[in-house]
Amino acid sequence: MKKITAFLMAIILMMGLAACGSQGTDAQDDDGAVNDAPQGDTANGDNQSGAEEPQQEPEESPDADGSQESGGVLVVYFSATGNTQTAAEYIAQATGGDLFQLEPVEPYTSDDLNWRDDSSRVSYEHDNPDDRYVELTADTVDNWDDYDTVFIGYPIWWGIAAWPVDTFVEANDFTGKTVIPFCTSSSSGLGDSGDLLAQLAGTGDWQEGHRFRSSVSEEDVADWLAELGI
Repeated sequence: MKKITAFLMAIILMMGLAACGSQGTDAQDDDGAVNDAPQGDTANGDNQSGAEEPQQEPEESPDADGSQESGGVLVVYFSATGNTQTAAEYIAQATGGDLFQLEPVEPYTSDDLNWRDDSSRVSYEHDNPDDRYVELTADTVDNWDDYDTVFIGYPIWWGIAAWPVDTFVEANDFTGKTVIPFCTSSSSGLGDSGDLLAQLAGTGDWQEGHRFRSSVSEEDVADWLAELGI
């Protein structure tokens, strides 16, 4: 009987020791998971980046409604072959401005733009100033009053701004706006194109313009805007 009792007590003692060993292993695994520094800090938001994230300032960008903190920048352009469009897009990207393309109701074809052909559309319009009016699909801009600075871009035709731009300039009141012309050309300079547009407008604070080469680059635009302090 004593032997049986001793045997039972030995079994009970062994079971108790096994249970204690099992609890020690579980506790170590839990501690390992909780005390794992990268996981624990990230989960609790206690690491350095997690603590600073709520205080991070957003990058300056256009407001949701399209207006700019600077008072609003608009980049208006007419592009015959795409060069002026490239410059306009670089300007809009750098300034956070909105783009507005001037599109003739009757688009210019490649034959129309052949200035070497005396019978082409541009040659005829050049020789007949009274027929230079070009109707645009749109010559006014929504929320026009929201823009304080207006860039106006165009190719140079016979030393002046391509005349589809005239339609836009005549249709709008530039009072209270800073207007900055720019052009693209393979060789011709800006000439009097900006001054002539200013005279046509009769309103606005027109600045000295800038001529870009036909193969205008983003760096070209960035350098010019830096000179303007924009």
